[in-house]
Amino acid sequence: MRRLREKLRILYHSHTPAALRFQAIVLVVDVAIIAFFVASPLLRGKSVFLWLDYSVAALLGIELVARGLAATDVRRWLRQFPVIIDIFILATLLAPTWLFNLGFLRILRLWTITRSGLIWRPLKKRGLGEYQDTIQAVINLLVFLFVVTGFVYTAFVGDESGIAGYVDALYFTVTTMTTTGFGDITLPGSWGKMASIVIMIIGISLFVRLAQLIFRPAKITFPCPQCGLSKHEPDAVHCKACGHILNIPDPGHE
Repeated sequence: MRRLREKLRILYHSHTPAALRFQAIVLVVDVAIIAFFVASPLLRGKSVFLWLDYSVAALLGIELVARGLAATDVRRWLRQFPVIIDIFILATLLAPTWLFNLGFLRILRLWTITRSGLIWRPLKKRGLGEYQDTIQAVINLLVFLFVVTGFVYTAFVGDESGIAGYVDALYFTVTTMTTTGFGDITLPGSWGKMASIVIMIIGISLFVRLAQLIFRPAKITFPCPQCGLSKHEPDAVHCKACGHILNIPDPGHE
């Protein structure tokens, strides 16, 4: 068991060619799982759905066990919020009938994989680490979009709201987040109005955050040796917080 754990630690956390190939395979599997979660509302009711559901549960369960064995302190690892979310997602896969109404939270898996280095290591290796904040903002927006869509579809589907299917719920979420508000689909009752308000406030905040990262000058991550400020302009010579001389490496001359 000790040898297995050491092997898994190397595969998950090192930068050897074999470890990078393993991490790439894990990332591809994670993307396939997320694609299934996005398509679940459209697949539900088909004969193949339960087979796919339990297959994904097996993959996620194996990956969780492997990550747990690779952790130095398993108890501390189990208390991490992304791990708790993954365990909850696994529960919704193992009991799709009982936890049907919470199935829309499975898309949080997209957020949990951004808490690891599986996405960011390949980007940094290719010199694209400066776009990490922007990519994270896009992922946060997508996660919120699909979580809200699933919630709206689960809680408000019916003739009274005008939501007849998942596409209608997605359409309502996008129009509400962008404050377009055509009015052809509205959530009924006081709870529907409160949900719409929350969607608009958080949705606009995520859009503004993404716009800031896209249009403002790009910064790179380089901790100042003196004060610890981590974000600086690529051509900065002095830290803008403490004035300490910086020695930021030029990626083009590495």
